[in-house]
Amino acid sequence: MKNFSYDDFELKEIQKLGKVLGIAWKVDTGVSGFLAVMASWSDDKTIRIWEENLSGFFVCKAVLEESSTVRSCSWSRELNLLAAGCSDATTAIWKNVGDHAYERIYTLKGHENEVRSVSWDMRGLLLATCGGDKSIWIWEALPGDEFDCASVLQGHTADVKIVQWNAVNELLSVSSDNNIKVWKETSYDSGDWPCIKTLGESDSDDLTVKIWDCDHDSIELWSQVCTLPGHHDTKIFAFDWLRESLRWVPEEEEQDPKIFASAGADDAIHIFIENKDNEVDGLPFKQLLKKEKAHETNINSVKWHSGDKRRLASASDDGTVKIWEFVCLWPASHNAIDDTSKKYMLLY
Repeated sequence: MKNFSYDDFELKEIQKLGKVLGIAWKVDTGVSGFLAVMASWSDDKTIRIWEENLSGFFVCKAVLEESSTVRSCSWSRELNLLAAGCSDATTAIWKNVGDHAYERIYTLKGHENEVRSVSWDMRGLLLATCGGDKSIWIWEALPGDEFDCASVLQGHTADVKIVQWNAVNELLSVSSDNNIKVWKETSYDSGDWPCIKTLGESDSDDLTVKIWDCDHDSIELWSQVCTLPGHHDTKIFAFDWLRESLRWVPEEEEQDPKIFASAGADDAIHIFIENKDNEVDGLPFKQLLKKEKAHETNINSVKWHSGDKRRLASASDDGTVKIWEFVCLWPASHNAIDDTSKKYMLLY
């Protein structure tokens, strides 16, 4: 890494939004460049849609009302659909119909308990849902705003807390049974989704972050890269990779380091960086900075905004979302979207 210094970075608060518990980012291309759209949800059974204005600040443009508490939201790739998993065991599909208006067009039913997590795949064609009934449902988006259940996955022995697609359309699930499973369809549109890998155990109570690597030549080969202990002194609730490279670097040159954020019950936001030059205690990642007292209490979510502004949003039990700017002296990376989600996975 040429001309690199750990003193080049800072996490700076730029906006504070109220009455939210969770966040979901997506970038929309507007007439003035890349402007961000964000969905937040709260225990008041509402979803708020925030849009970035030309000054770089977020304004609430719509409030969507549900009949039960919203547990998770996920945008489709084209930003036209928002899925909301709810405590009444249903998943609502909201459609952007223009002029900051949204209509509820479909309700997915099948789970026997609350829906804990929802996730669209990279193509915006498949939606995964999971919940307290230990199952994972995969739904296919059909023409005419219709949906069909493509598969129901069983394999966990406790409630499933998180589902997340990666860049090669594998589905990863995290359960209270302390196992992480990787699922992959055997062939296109077959409807057969076997578990191709179980990644040992994951327990955030051990206060560590675990990083796994996927072999690009054989995506079924996952291996644990490292365990990062000693940074969190309380339970870890959230993490997210910065998807862009810090700056554009020709492929033949050494690439800039990968970066991710984590947060939890210690009220702080931690930023970690790939440590290529000098591994500390044999670890390929080190803590770049720690933002103490980022919120007044537990931080439930951290999410990077994919774009050249390097924004990070955090949601807390204190009822607020904060927007942070990851200040770096290097220029932002243009056309350097990274496939970090394919290369690495974080467990906690």
